[in-house]
Amino acid sequence: MDHDPQGPPPPPLLPCRGRRTVHHRRVTPAVGGGGGGGGPGAVGVSIDVNGLKRRGGGRRSWVRVDAATGASEAVEVAKPALMRRLDLPARDLRLLDPLFVYPSAILGRERAVVCNLEQIRCIITADEALILRDSDGAGGAAADEFVRRYVDELQRRLVDRADDLPFEFIALEVALEAACSFLDSQAVELEAEAYPLLDELTTKISTLNLERARRLKSKLVALTRRVQKVRDEIEQLMDDDGDMAEMYLTEKKMRMEASLLDDDDLQGAGNNGFGSSLSAPVSPVAPSSLSRRFERELSFARSRQDSIKSFKSSASSQYNIDELEMLLEAYFVVIDYTLSKLTSLKEYIDDTEDFINIQLDNVRNQLIQFELLLTTATFVVAIFGVVSGVFGMNFEVPLFKVPHAFEWTLAIAGVCGAVIFSSFLWYFKKRRFFPL
Repeated sequence: MDHDPQGPPPPPLLPCRGRRTVHHRRVTPAVGGGGGGGGPGAVGVSIDVNGLKRRGGGRRSWVRVDAATGASEAVEVAKPALMRRLDLPARDLRLLDPLFVYPSAILGRERAVVCNLEQIRCIITADEALILRDSDGAGGAAADEFVRRYVDELQRRLVDRADDLPFEFIALEVALEAACSFLDSQAVELEAEAYPLLDELTTKISTLNLERARRLKSKLVALTRRVQKVRDEIEQLMDDDGDMAEMYLTEKKMRMEASLLDDDDLQGAGNNGFGSSLSAPVSPVAPSSLSRRFERELSFARSRQDSIKSFKSSASSQYNIDELEMLLEAYFVVIDYTLSKLTSLKEYIDDTEDFINIQLDNVRNQLIQFELLLTTATFVVAIFGVVSGVFGMNFEVPLFKVPHAFEWTLAIAGVCGAVIFSSFLWYFKKRRFFPL
């Protein structure tokens, strides 16, 4: 059905079984109520599927840095346009999507390098770098500030280029430096918070200090996992020559252009030497000539594809990957040092926990010993209760008429209690319930 181009677009349609077509609408699942009808009084949680689809597949804000001039500009590019322009699969762009939580990753592709390093999510090509901006995400203004500092540092490196590194390596180095510096600063802050707290905890064990130590260890485990992931990514790249060769985008581009120019020259020579003139008369056997021309074009396309495949297969042997390996090795040392600091802090926390557990066990043993002594003393004192109970009976006993009988009874009961208590102490010492 035709619609007014000036008006709002019609809602998207989803195909279903049969010949019917239904509108994609918001689904409101019922939370309470009986039955599956969901009447007017039903309460539900609305899921805006259309909003999620627009946010996941719509335009996103990027900062583009040109490799030749170093100029930066804010652009908005949709995900399908990036996939067609850079020949990237959707799973690679999913690594950069703020809607998903993915660990750090560095992927070398045919025409781009995809980096997800902490706050930096970027796509690096031989001609430009696209840095994702996510002002509405969890980072907010801090993430924008991180992106701005990355762009400023990249522009400064491009202006003051002191070596002959290609653009993709400069952009990758700035991203690695930013990620390693960010993680190292977080490790330093964690150390500054941890050591005083642990020293205080060894001298004063309290519920508040134990809760702070628990939160500190949770932060340490999360930070160690992030640092370990960055270290593993760099180590994986260093161990694979093919992955490092894939990241030579500038040289690949130059060789590809030279290969395409050679194919175009070969195709032009073939057309000029063997092709029919445009002004030649049409012969009765035109279909056969067209078929031969089609076969010739197909053979040229196949030869071009074969040259591209051979170029890809021999890339790792053609490139000198020493400069990239040295670059990765430098930042591998940096991130490994950060990981060693976190490992040392974790060992210190584990030692402190062992010390605290020993102290708590000692306190627990002392409480058990005190409870045992208190129970024994209670048993001995109960003897006096028996004596007082006997003398408090309302019947006549000949012992009541003996002078000083009550005093002698208390003395004998006290001596018996002391003997019984001493016997218990000797038994506890013999069985080594606690040192006395």
